[in-house]
Amino acid sequence: MTEKPTQRLWAKARELAPVWTLLALIAFFAVYSDSFFTLNNFANILNQVALLAIMGTGITFVLLTAQIDLSVSYMATLAGVVAAFATAGHLPQPWPIVVALLVASALGWISGVGTAYLGIPSFMTTLAMSLIASGLSLYLTRGRILFDLPPLSKTLGSGRVLGVKWLVIVAALTLLAGHLVLRYTRFGRYVYMTGANARAAELAGVHTRRVITLVMVIAALTAGFAGVVGIGRLGSATPTAFDGMLIDAIGAVVLGGTSLFGGVGGIPQTVVGLLILGVLRNGLDQVSVNIYAKTLITGVILFAALVFNIVFAGKKES
Repeated sequence: MTEKPTQRLWAKARELAPVWTLLALIAFFAVYSDSFFTLNNFANILNQVALLAIMGTGITFVLLTAQIDLSVSYMATLAGVVAAFATAGHLPQPWPIVVALLVASALGWISGVGTAYLGIPSFMTTLAMSLIASGLSLYLTRGRILFDLPPLSKTLGSGRVLGVKWLVIVAALTLLAGHLVLRYTRFGRYVYMTGANARAAELAGVHTRRVITLVMVIAALTAGFAGVVGIGRLGSATPTAFDGMLIDAIGAVVLGGTSLFGGVGGIPQTVVGLLILGVLRNGLDQVSVNIYAKTLITGVILFAALVFNIVFAGKKES
């Protein structure tokens, strides 16, 4: 049966639901705050979501395969701690960063193997991995703050080039790399096929277990990279530095329209979700809102946006 023009328009409108959400938030805060709609403030928003963007790139891969990774924020913390710990131990540069990324990738591979080959649900494997990563961070630091950071971390986390923060540039390049892989490579097609219908993908010759393992490694690697860059922004590494980023990172990806059920979404949607979250948090700081109510308001608005984006946007029809 041929789809009617009105049905196509409605389907397109539902697909763009996150964009409508973003535009509505921008319009609201622009009206109620004189300082919101400025170039400087938009630059602040980009700076605020940059680390989430790096982490969200890997999460996008995981969600597209209908999996979940609850360890990414703890991976970021561990990578930052390992990089600082190795630097304090006088390991030649850039090996502290290399070791940190290898540790994160190795733990991601273990999560992937547990999920893909042992059949353990990904939320359980990554939940256990979050405890392992957190425990390693505490063991290495003994609860102390580490101030010996790799020079590259300081540059990427706090440096500027032509007036633009390296952190924003690195985040943009990470998102671009993720988009190119998903959009133009065979592996990217396999990621979508695995999430849309793993059984059909297997029949088509896709090694779905390998795909799932690799996306877990990618998520851990990007999280580790966020941690390595993030300690340069903070100026130190602590055993709990990025533990609170988990909800924001996953929430931003889902807000943009990447489905929790796999096969639908991508990096452009993640960018929209990051901007929604960044505009919301920044905007609440611009208007007169009780400081003790901001977290509650953020949670309510995010929940409403998730309901709107998931229920009304839904999955794309085949």
